[in-house]
Amino acid sequence: MTAKITVRGLRHEYVNPFTRERVTALDGVDLEVEDGEFLTVVGPSGCGKTTLLGILAGLVPATRGTVLLGARPVTGPGPDRGVVFQEFAILPWRTVERNIAHGLEIQGVPRAERAATVARFVELVGLRGFETKYPHELSGGMKQRVAVARTLAANPEVMLMDEPFASVDEQTRRLFQDDLLGLAWEERQTVVFVTHSMEEAIYLSDRVFVMSPRPGRVIEEMPVLLPRPRAEHGVRGDLEFTRLVERLWDSLRKLQ
Repeated sequence: MTAKITVRGLRHEYVNPFTRERVTALDGVDLEVEDGEFLTVVGPSGCGKTTLLGILAGLVPATRGTVLLGARPVTGPGPDRGVVFQEFAILPWRTVERNIAHGLEIQGVPRAERAATVARFVELVGLRGFETKYPHELSGGMKQRVAVARTLAANPEVMLMDEPFASVDEQTRRLFQDDLLGLAWEERQTVVFVTHSMEEAIYLSDRVFVMSPRPGRVIEEMPVLLPRPRAEHGVRGDLEFTRLVERLWDSLRKLQ
């Protein structure tokens, strides 16, 4: 398969604003994400997972190294990358449908096409009937559905997701995981996903990358060959799923 994202020799340093000490967050990060792949990054707190995602998004500058999207260097944010954060980053003065349409408006998509795209994604994320509601009228889970729909509707080449389901209850989280897998499969999306949950990492991914403590670098790559679609195959009850979760736990435990 073709590499959608290529990272070579990535290093990121910053100055601690309190101590004025220079900190190396990432050093020697090498990875590739294939076109259409769902890749998850895990590692101990402070290992630079979110920093890595920020660099891929073009929101955080690399101190050294190469970051490519296809053959293009990543030098800043762009519509080819959609980002979903843990916080519900939607616009409080816009309704559900206008939040989802936001990226399409920026791209200059014609009104009729925009309306059709919004209607499709409202349906896909289960928000029909809530199109004219404002964020303060929605539950946390609904707000995150809006954020995911807005990102997907803009049709980015890559989705970058930083623990997007961490703030919702376990039942909603599992529903979100299945929804995301369905959407990513239907849209043939390339996804880079950050999580602290071992079960979530295995359930969602084609591959899992394990990062070392700071300065972070990729120290292990775990292929996940569980069948798709995961929900239909009931993989949570599969012995291979349990084995992979335990293997991932063993890898993370050694880093403590």
